[in-house]
Amino acid sequence: MSKVLQVVIYKSVSDEEKLAKYAALALPAMEKAGAKFLARGLPVAVREEGQKTRTVVIEWPSIEAANAGYNGPDYQAALDALDGSASREFRYVEATY
Repeated sequence: MSKVLQVVIYKSVSDEEKLAKYAALALPAMEKAGAKFLARGLPVAVREEGQKTRTVVIEWPSIEAANAGYNGPDYQAALDALDGSASREFRYVEATY
């Protein structure tokens, strides 16, 4: 299978401190699992029904790698640190390149 792009859209954040702790753990955990971070932060522009919320775009070698990264103990520790303080949507799409 080809590369997969993961798009994470933050709908809301209730605790910025927990989010910072999560981010400090999540970035190295995901990179260790094969993730390449392409973009993260607030959008520079939104169109149609878009909302200007935190967005992350990650490239994975495959959906299997993405699943292994998500389910791995390092990323699960990051999720524990997040402690439900963010509502997010994860989307995975096959890369066309």
